[in-house]
Amino acid sequence: MNSFKDRVAIVTGASRGIGLAIAKGLVERGAKVCITARKPEALAEAVAELGEGSAMFVAGKADDTAHQDEAVAKVLERFGRLDMLVNNTGINPVYGPALDVDPAAAAKILAVNVLAPLAWTKRARDAWMGEHGGSVVNVASIAGLRASLGIGMYGVSKAALIRLTQELGAELGPKIRVNAVAPAVVKTKFATALYEGKEEEVSAAYPMKRLGVPEDIAGAVAFLLSDEAGWMTGQTVVLDGGVTLGGGL
Repeated sequence: MNSFKDRVAIVTGASRGIGLAIAKGLVERGAKVCITARKPEALAEAVAELGEGSAMFVAGKADDTAHQDEAVAKVLERFGRLDMLVNNTGINPVYGPALDVDPAAAAKILAVNVLAPLAWTKRARDAWMGEHGGSVVNVASIAGLRASLGIGMYGVSKAALIRLTQELGAELGPKIRVNAVAPAVVKTKFATALYEGKEEEVSAAYPMKRLGVPEDIAGAVAFLLSDEAGWMTGQTVVLDGGVTLGGGL
């Protein structure tokens, strides 16, 4: 449980849900963690839960370059290094056919879900990992693996993130490993519309007969960040309760 002793991580979008579960998993394994999200009040509560000796927060929008610079600078100021990055922030502000998505909304989805992870990775590389090494995990989605009616633009962005993971894995080795996870429906506030009031019906399509919980994702992310995954890069681990084996959303 001390596999990340003396290591430092940034986890974006981590005031709740999957991001907070990932941060908890890293702290439990000995890491120091900086969490980010838009609302400082929620972040402060999360840091109190994680332990102020092991965690800090920087509030801001994930696609804001000034926020990215501030977060990396404050992590280096407090902890002196940056070994791990988890690009967890993702948005899906619209529901409906991809052709009907307002171009401005589509651009925002791509900015947050694809271009922001690219920018965070560049900053991590330039600030520490390029010289000292490190590991990056991008949180994608099974929506990026196949057509996802109703959330098509979100799926397009996650497909791009999976492809970006491959590209960065090839470009940044051997110093920096870049991998991804692709969850199915996980019981978080973000995904409520996909299962609320119909959880039994939705989970029936899953061979595991349940939806995911944040801890299902956190364990896999910790593995990908760890030395145990030291020969993995550019890969996307599907975490879906078996739903992509056939049928279901």
